[in-house]
Amino acid sequence: MSSPSQSRSLLHLEVGESAQSSYGTSLNSNDDPESISRKVLERNLLRKLDFRTAYLVLIYILNQMDRNNAAAARLRGFEEDLGMHGRQFNTLISSLYIGYVFMQTPSNMILSRIAKPSLYLSGCMALWGLLTTLIGISTNYYQALSSRFLVGFLEATFYPGAVYLLSRWYKREELGYRTAFFTAGIGISNAFGSLLASAILATMEGFLGYAAWRWLFFIEGYLTVLVGLFGMFILPDFPSGPARWLTPAEHALARKRMEEDAEGHGTAEPVSSSDFSDVLSMMTDWRTWLVGTALSCCNASLSFNMFFPTLAATMGYSPTISLLLCIPPWVMSTITAVTVARHSDATRERFGHMVFALLLLITGYALAMSTMNFTVRYISLFFMAQAQVSNVILLTWISNTFARSSSKRAVAIGFMNCIGTSGNTLSPYIWLSSWGPTYTNSYLICIVLACSCISLCWVFRQHLERLNEAAGEEERKLNLTKGYRYLL
Repeated sequence: MSSPSQSRSLLHLEVGESAQSSYGTSLNSNDDPESISRKVLERNLLRKLDFRTAYLVLIYILNQMDRNNAAAARLRGFEEDLGMHGRQFNTLISSLYIGYVFMQTPSNMILSRIAKPSLYLSGCMALWGLLTTLIGISTNYYQALSSRFLVGFLEATFYPGAVYLLSRWYKREELGYRTAFFTAGIGISNAFGSLLASAILATMEGFLGYAAWRWLFFIEGYLTVLVGLFGMFILPDFPSGPARWLTPAEHALARKRMEEDAEGHGTAEPVSSSDFSDVLSMMTDWRTWLVGTALSCCNASLSFNMFFPTLAATMGYSPTISLLLCIPPWVMSTITAVTVARHSDATRERFGHMVFALLLLITGYALAMSTMNFTVRYISLFFMAQAQVSNVILLTWISNTFARSSSKRAVAIGFMNCIGTSGNTLSPYIWLSSWGPTYTNSYLICIVLACSCISLCWVFRQHLERLNEAAGEEERKLNLTKGYRYLL
């Protein structure tokens, strides 16, 4: 195990003495004019930046809809029309995440080297939207399988890329809430996606000679292409490049903020370090595999999300009613995600908030296992949906803790997302049709995975706590002021 001083050079996180508001510190009548001027400028900068980055929420909503539309299409003959049998539908769901595993780390390497992330991310989005429409014209299982794999290959660029883009504009004490707001798109997507899917599947059967499930892919794919094209003009690029939507003073402040944020994080690696050395440093750090495995367990334990319409259908209602029943849990989930994540930022605590969310998940699974009663099963869906924020908090914790230079931050986010996605790749096989309609085995497996995630994160928290204690001891011996601490 590395020494505390070595570990501190690898994992740095600034913890200030007081929390800031969403738009910087509040004004004080005792502040000097120069300080007040900066605070006003910083507020204007963050408002403009929040407006631009809010577009990521819309992209993420469509990203989630494209991930989960197969589950909705399954309720209207998707499997039967393409001649699927056995575990082929589970393999179809899994194929998307195989593309994620291959592309996430290389994509973030590319992103850290280019000047126009707005064109890169939006272009990939338009292409995966086009491929989504191709699933709608598939005539057999293998055509749909290959199209969905390619969709995953392109979708892999977005999530780690968006998290990295946010980290290039926002300071660490601002990043958690913005990441939570961005990922709140999961709940919005599942709610709105269910509403849109129920409308399409209920009204467009046979329109122009196509089955309703085909129209689901056509419409959602077209919307994705459209939003991707607009994103080329709306999304921000990095602060190191041109930004016509900012005044020269705001642009200069944006760069200065990132320089100031990096100053308190110890000795950074040379900017000229190669991508290969960045990946190698991640692969040889035991903490990468520990937290990556925890993220994988977390993702797999949340795999109910892929089969939410199927779980709702076990209550015995029609496909349209089943999709409509999916909406309230996800609306509530969106509110919960933003509230819990913001409280996590305000208290500067990660582990406890993540555990709270996963305990909600375990409670939901336990309720679903206990009975087939409609009321209890529906309540269990609410508990499951609220747990989605656990992934948000864990990913923010990773982004905070492992971030150093911008290139290494890109590799760290991409690499650990790659490890975490392995959980998504295997999780479709947790929800086999033969285990329905009770899915008791599925719930038990997910409970074990959630407990494993909690255990691994507890080990990581203990490690960070020891580093904090060692830093405090060193400061006392050298009579230094209190320095930086890792969030726990």
